Amino acid sequence: MSQLDPTIFKSIVPSRYITFTIPNPLLHLNHFHTQELRISILDSPFPSKPTQIAAMLVPINRESDWIFSTEQGHLQILLTFCYLSRLIIIGNSPNSPHPTSYNPRMHSNCTADSSVVEEKLLPLLIELTPTSAFRRTGDGIPEIPFLSYEDGVIRSLVLERCVGQCVGEMLVEDVELELENGDIEFRRRLRFKRMPNLVQTQIRIRPKKVDFVDMEGVEFEVVDDGVLVHPYLTPMAAGLSVIASYLDAQIEKGIKPKALCLGVGGGALLGFLSSQLGFLVLGVEIDHVILEVARRYFGLVHGDLVHVCVGDAIEMIEKFATQVENGGFSGGCDFAGKDCLDKIHGKFDVIMVDLDSSNASMGTSAPPLEFLQKSVLLAARTLLSKDGVVIINVIPSDQSSYKSVIVEFQQVFAGLYEIDVGNGENFVLIASTSETGHVSCHHQSKFLKKLKQVAGSYVDSIRMI
Repeated sequence: MSQLDPTIFKSIVPSRYITFTIPNPLLHLNHFHTQELRISILDSPFPSKPTQIAAMLVPINRESDWIFSTEQGHLQILLTFCYLSRLIIIGNSPNSPHPTSYNPRMHSNCTADSSVVEEKLLPLLIELTPTSAFRRTGDGIPEIPFLSYEDGVIRSLVLERCVGQCVGEMLVEDVELELENGDIEFRRRLRFKRMPNLVQTQIRIRPKKVDFVDMEGVEFEVVDDGVLVHPYLTPMAAGLSVIASYLDAQIEKGIKPKALCLGVGGGALLGFLSSQLGFLVLGVEIDHVILEVARRYFGLVHGDLVHVCVGDAIEMIEKFATQVENGGFSGGCDFAGKDCLDKIHGKFDVIMVDLDSSNASMGTSAPPLEFLQKSVLLAARTLLSKDGVVIINVIPSDQSSYKSVIVEFQQVFAGLYEIDVGNGENFVLIASTSETGHVSCHHQSKFLKKLKQVAGSYVDSIRMI
């Protein structure tokens, strides 16, 4: 810090990110154990008034996790606290430039109470506090709260770090989690460095032995119980209840319903639609490395009912729509390089959209703004059968952006329905090409009965907008 001009911290500069190290003054407390502490300071792109700052201590031995070691991770944390102008993150200096496995049980030497550590760090935090924060207290010392980061991770094992041509660095990891209800569960997850706080895909796994301290060397098997782990995927499947009667009629004619999935990830939704609901599925994924990871680690299987192709989802649906208008699909290849689109005859009954924005400066949000262009939504409508639906995962950055998404869909589609996932983050919208009857009208639907078995109460929580 001696090389930095301390006066630079006296003002808030939107989106400014500064990181530096200082000699660790807390070694005697047996908390932070490295010779140097890493200090990261990020000013909000949308500074609040009055000025308010906060600090966060990095969980011991998670210093190399992208959540705490990158500007992208820092920004995602800050944006979850919209009232903050500055967030200061303090932790051990990372011992690796890449994420490493995490097991606090192997390093249990931290004895200091966190309140003692926070008190000892207060002089440093005051030096890093902008002048405007003092003004709001009448030049007294402003309150600087310490925030905690809770994601339920008990321990983790890095399986592979790889780089995709389009999405950049990604991480496959097995984690032991404590769920909100107190249950313990093991999961395999995929995360991207560009947005490390967002789990891109996850599935349940179970260890083949129960008593172990370190996850290294433990063999895990995938739990194939037909349950979708991601919180919004089951509600997306439940959205099919809007067209349950139509799907029943198709199935009774011996016609397999068809789904186009924009965004494949680990392939959980594709496999669910195929194995649990009998759909013929085509998935579109922008990066072939993701598909390779999905095949190796998440059980994605290419077969007669599930096909995938590599490409930009927005460009692909516009291409597909043009082909439909000209008489049908042609010239498409699946992941293995085999022609597959000619097997998809006719239009789709559902388009599932699971695309997040790649713009980390806006925090976690979905879908990307490009998908909401009228030309793209019209292309999606062209690809649907006369009673088809678009079912989309929406993570709005704020209430006004969510209203904008609704307006864009209402301008193109005849009916719009909503499921509140209930996690304070995700909503699922169901846009129909026709004035479809409400879900409660389908009491005798065989498809609906099956859907309720696998999608539960979300089927009954759909409301018309």
